Amino acid sequence: MAQGGRVVAGSVLTGVALSRVHAAEDNTIRLALVGCGGRGSGAVGNAFSSPTGPTKLIAMADVFEDRLTRSYKALRERFGERIDVPPDRRFLGFDAYRKAIDCLRPGDVMIQATHSAFRPTHLEYAVKKGVNVFMEKSFAPDPGGTQRILRLGEEAEKKNLKIGCGLMCRHSSARQALIQKIRDGAMGDIQLIRAYRMDPGARMGPFKGGQSELLWQIRRPYFFLWVSSAWFIEMMIHQVDECCWIKDAWPVSVQGLGGREPNSADCSQNLHTYSIEYTFADGTKALVNSRSITNCHNDFATFVHGTKCGAQFSGNVHAPTVHIYKDQRAAKNNIAWRPEKEKVSPYRVEWDVLLNAIRRNKPHNEVRRAAFTNLASIMGRAAVHSGKIITWDEAMASDFMFCKNVPGLTKDSPAPVQADAKGCYLVPVPGKWKEI
Repeated sequence: MAQGGRVVAGSVLTGVALSRVHAAEDNTIRLALVGCGGRGSGAVGNAFSSPTGPTKLIAMADVFEDRLTRSYKALRERFGERIDVPPDRRFLGFDAYRKAIDCLRPGDVMIQATHSAFRPTHLEYAVKKGVNVFMEKSFAPDPGGTQRILRLGEEAEKKNLKIGCGLMCRHSSARQALIQKIRDGAMGDIQLIRAYRMDPGARMGPFKGGQSELLWQIRRPYFFLWVSSAWFIEMMIHQVDECCWIKDAWPVSVQGLGGREPNSADCSQNLHTYSIEYTFADGTKALVNSRSITNCHNDFATFVHGTKCGAQFSGNVHAPTVHIYKDQRAAKNNIAWRPEKEKVSPYRVEWDVLLNAIRRNKPHNEVRRAAFTNLASIMGRAAVHSGKIITWDEAMASDFMFCKNVPGLTKDSPAPVQADAKGCYLVPVPGKWKEI
């Protein structure tokens, strides 16, 4: 095999274009972590849990020193020498991603785990440098960013790069078994899908000044549309993905309702309820419901109803709670079929698939599916925020962006949205708001 232009004599792979090549003495896949929060640190652990071959972390990047230091210490304590990130490979700042990616060889893997506003910019540089990518959800906060992700996915495919995307439910063996049952007709024609994530949610206090408003917002990504798609998509993109997977299609239109709790002191841009109705080409509906209010009924599950019977597709906190019911009643004493219990977590399986594809030079590019799920999620959010019916064609044609200057941001840049005199931020108002 080859590394750095050197080829081992007699290799059976001579003449084959490889995305990743390893010398016989070193087949380690090296990782660079861009975005050192809990999600990024968790992705490193998932990668290390894969039995597909040796991996190690060799670079880290973040805007915030405290977050990088905390992540490094926790990972080093847990994984020891596999965390090979000396101080000169721990990078800070808005351009830190470039320095971390530059530490990789072509074919290594960037873990892109920052907030979705930065996903297209960082992916673009990784594709340019010829490294593989694992990128977390969500994938862009707006249609313009999603279009960039789609184009970059096509470029990556032409360069034989491998890209995994963090919609791990697609790698759940229990869900895959139910999908096969659905495709085989066990449930009849699918008529309705219901998805819920209802919990107390979270609230944000006012911006009080005295510090960078930009950095303050980046530390609170789920409360701002431009930073990371805000609460609804960050919390519900998996459920939207499940609905589209079940139907094996993308919605043609969507409408929805939403609102904020009365007299709320929440200074974020979030609504506290989202009730969304997706329509597919054959008229099938998918209902996606999110509520973030205390002292209410909580639920976290996805259900599907066919002409023959109903089923549960997903459970609490994405648990593989999967079964087919005898009829339409979703009751524990009404279960007709269960899949084999999952032996491996989907969080690990998605890494098994990616790393195997790299080592064996198999095609693997999840970008198109992930971007379309992202766009479907944006459609739902936009329908609620605008009070209008949003079509797939409208969303695909849109180049709307909340912030067009993300690649040029520095620590001294003004924040893309500004707080009012009370330290609160503009909230979408149906009939007046536009994001597609």
